Amino acid sequence: MDYQTLIYTLKDGVATITLNRPEKMNALSTQMRAEIAYAVSEAGKIARVVVITGADRAFCSGQDLGDRVSAANLDLERTLRDEYQPMLRAIVDCPVPTIAAVNGAAAGAGANLALAADVVIACESAYFMQAFTRIGLIPDAGGTYVLPRTMGTAKAMGAALFADKITARQADEWGMIWEAVPDIGFDAHWAARAAHLAQGPTAAYSAIKTVIRGSWNNTLDDQLTLEARQQGQCGKSRDFKEGVLAFTEKRAARFEGR
Repeated sequence: MDYQTLIYTLKDGVATITLNRPEKMNALSTQMRAEIAYAVSEAGKIARVVVITGADRAFCSGQDLGDRVSAANLDLERTLRDEYQPMLRAIVDCPVPTIAAVNGAAAGAGANLALAADVVIACESAYFMQAFTRIGLIPDAGGTYVLPRTMGTAKAMGAALFADKITARQADEWGMIWEAVPDIGFDAHWAARAAHLAQGPTAAYSAIKTVIRGSWNNTLDDQLTLEARQQGQCGKSRDFKEGVLAFTEKRAARFEGR
């Protein structure tokens, strides 16, 4: 695809998708949503990790509302169903690990786009905002699902009602994201994290995504069954054999991702 709103690169097993509408703080247009869904789906077939980040000073400012006329005529239910859901499903269902490298403001649907990733790494100057009530809406793009599961009902309710900025450090402390790191060296930090995953046991990572996401709706017995099944599959992988051999030989494992 000839991307109009993204910059897509693939190097050393890391697919990097950069939201590239800096003049709009990388707001989500119809075109961008379609391109994200396509890029993540394609990257999941060939990369070993997928990173989503933003160009310039913002990660993503959310839905591009345009002028007042277009906003008033926007069919939000259709937009969420036909445009947001395929994008979010592509990220959640991606067979390899996904990282959101939040380099700046992540507001509205932009915040929840980031939270759809497996791992969220934010620079300390970044912030998250459920800005929806400021325009008379409720959190969407999966926010009502992810927030209570990451930060608890009390924090999720406050974030949704008050639409306050949540600093990266607060998000880290509340369990909303994986980590907040200094702005200086931020790009190098997330790149190192991505490189680590790209050299790891990809099949095991895929199984981890399956069992952890599955646990939200499973009983203990169901989860133990799922865990055993996925572990059995991992035990048949070349990476498991290499991991055991490397352990016995006291050397670093050289995982192939299969």
